[in-house]
Amino acid sequence: MAILEKLTYVKQAESVMKKLTSNPRYGLTTSKIRNILSMISEIYNDVVLEIGEKISVDLQERVQYIKMRIAYEAGRERAVKEFVQEAKIFDCIDDIKDSREKLIMFCNYMESLVAYHKYLSEKD
Repeated sequence: MAILEKLTYVKQAESVMKKLTSNPRYGLTTSKIRNILSMISEIYNDVVLEIGEKISVDLQERVQYIKMRIAYEAGRERAVKEFVQEAKIFDCIDDIKDSREKLIMFCNYMESLVAYHKYLSEKD
């Protein structure tokens, strides 16, 4: 079974952010989560221009680079690590492989996470 599904990824993002933001000790700022989204948005802008079901090796490499950058940020800050684990970010990235559709859905999922974080968060 896929990590993300077309008709449920938005609900999944809402559920993740409700759980995280309901914890008073959770301290992820909108700016930190938006920094992650900005890296992903660059890839999204390129993947929508590609034709076919499979993404190029270049895009696959960039996805792996983003995974590494997210791991670094998660290692630096506990709130980012909690976010990455709860949202299953690494599982989602690993599930992409060479699928254009899965990459686009992952980008949309990340955007949904940011949107619900902003909507539900009282910290920012």
